[in-house]
Amino acid sequence: MNTIALTDASRVIAGSVLLTIVGIEFGGWYLMRIVRGKEKLTDFQQRFARAGHAHAGVLVTLALVCLVLADAAGLTGALGWLARIAVPLAALLISGGFFFSSMGRGEVTRPNKLIAMIWTGALSLAVGVVSIGLGLLTAAS
Repeated sequence: MNTIALTDASRVIAGSVLLTIVGIEFGGWYLMRIVRGKEKLTDFQQRFARAGHAHAGVLVTLALVCLVLADAAGLTGALGWLARIAVPLAALLISGGFFFSSMGRGEVTRPNKLIAMIWTGALSLAVGVVSIGLGLLTAAS
């Protein structure tokens, strides 16, 4: 039976990423307040809050999987660090982009300039998954 031992880099990143789940749980609590009508938000803000929360959960899970895959591919050096950090960074940027771009006072009905965080996060996600994917395809077995 083959076992995969995490590299120190993946272990540290995975530990840090796991701790972010408490923040995602807080986001779920906040969404429950929204659904119960205890937070006054526009329809736009509610949609972006849901999207931010959903992306956080999915991308954090993907980030943890990608750490194991980066180790399985034997990625090292700068490329290894880039591959390991890009997906967790995407989780922060994309989910944060939904939340921060919908903040504001009064009737907020469209995103502010922080919407750029989502596009930056999408780029980070692409860099991470392509790096790991190519690493897996070219790894020696």
